[in-house]
Amino acid sequence: MVLPAAVIVFIYHYIPMGGLVIAFQKYMPVKGIFGSEWVGLRNFTYIFSLPSTMEVLRNTIFIAVMKIAAGLVVPIVTALLLNELRKVAFKRTVQTLIYLPHFLSWTILAGILIDILSPGQGIVNKALGAVGIEPIFFLGDNSWFPFTIVISNEWKEFGFSTIVYLAALAGVDPALYESAVIDGAGRWRQTWHITLPGIRPVIILLMTLSLGQVLNAGFEQIFNLYSPYVYESGDIIDTMVYRIGLENGQYSIATAVGLLKSVVSLLLISVSYLLAYRLANYRIF
Repeated sequence: MVLPAAVIVFIYHYIPMGGLVIAFQKYMPVKGIFGSEWVGLRNFTYIFSLPSTMEVLRNTIFIAVMKIAAGLVVPIVTALLLNELRKVAFKRTVQTLIYLPHFLSWTILAGILIDILSPGQGIVNKALGAVGIEPIFFLGDNSWFPFTIVISNEWKEFGFSTIVYLAALAGVDPALYESAVIDGAGRWRQTWHITLPGIRPVIILLMTLSLGQVLNAGFEQIFNLYSPYVYESGDIIDTMVYRIGLENGQYSIATAVGLLKSVVSLLLISVSYLLAYRLANYRIF
């Protein structure tokens, strides 16, 4: 059963790694990999000489860290609230509603967000105008764009993440709550002293594993929502690679950026697994 998956991974993930040699060449599609000039680390030097490189790196880390933080806090709070519901039918209905956006692609959601966040006809700005607030260009203002990205991403994904914490909550011993009630503890005390400590290993595990995603700010989402107006605050490593490689045809530079990102991500993932083992006793092998 594992063999077909292993073959697919080998074909689409390991064989293409041979193309990473392009990062050290002045690659010319006509000459190919074996005929292109070898330039060593010149492409990497050129990357760091670009004035936009540090800005793109800051944007990537800023957006990714905010997504990680929101991806931890919002699902935990939602799971705790759902756990307090006693009507099973209502609980399942809410779960289904917040879970559905996860299955929609960013191509579809981007069109919806562009419409509802439009400064002229969008329903959000119409609501703001009704209370006397000037229209806000959420997708065209550098001050608002990163936060719009984080909030819209969390709206799409928090329902899926909540399932993990609900499963963890189901494993908390009910006898602990009964003992707490006898001792006179209210719902807040039970949550603070029983529920949160009960799911703490899962929280620590997901928090440490998310460290490996610090350089992944979400290409598909940002690519479908950003524009040249918000490059200053919304351009990330993946969109930079796309423009340099596919739009401008600078394949060597784009490959060098992607390789650099992969190396840093590998280090971060290694550190995150080490922390997961030390803090949550989680290990793969």
